[in-house]
Amino acid sequence: MLDNLLRPLKDRTLDPLARALGPAVHPNALSMLGLGAGLAAAMLALRGEYPAALGVWILNRFLDGLDGAVARARGRQTDFGGYIDILADFVVYAAIPAAIVLGMPYDEDAYRALVALLGSYYVNAASWMYLAAILERRGRGAGARGDQTTVTMPAGLIGGSETVIAYVVFLMAPGYVASLFAAFAGFVAVTVFQRLAWALRNL
Repeated sequence: MLDNLLRPLKDRTLDPLARALGPAVHPNALSMLGLGAGLAAAMLALRGEYPAALGVWILNRFLDGLDGAVARARGRQTDFGGYIDILADFVVYAAIPAAIVLGMPYDEDAYRALVALLGSYYVNAASWMYLAAILERRGRGAGARGDQTTVTMPAGLIGGSETVIAYVVFLMAPGYVASLFAAFAGFVAVTVFQRLAWALRNL
């Protein structure tokens, strides 16, 4: 929901840095550094070191934005780069909430909320990835639309920006993750239904 609104700010912030980096900095290397940072955030959360995990999570998001900016600045945008970027995102999105719950004293409500959260991610991924494949087949994908992303993603309540904010809240208030995870899972479910309604109108 906020992604399109915040993209100009993101571009103004990251594009000058991307141009300043030398040609030796490959965007795929930044993607892998971002993945490492995300997994480090998960490990810190598992150990209960939430402030440090929050800082490394922010680093992960910074690198996740910088890799695309470098790819565009250097003319190195590739399908493989887009693929590993989204794959790394999904690994980190699953690892951090799982680590928070696994690192806490046993709480049945937290485990149930974690299952609901990860389940909502699974359904959401299917909802937009298969839709993106259909749009590509129909010539209405990212290239035809002029999107900066590798694949197109019809907008919904929850996008990348909302996920960044949610994970900041998770790491700042780990004692409330049962309620927070359940609420975010509900918001993701709303997004799935929004895309389903979009597909019903447009396919």
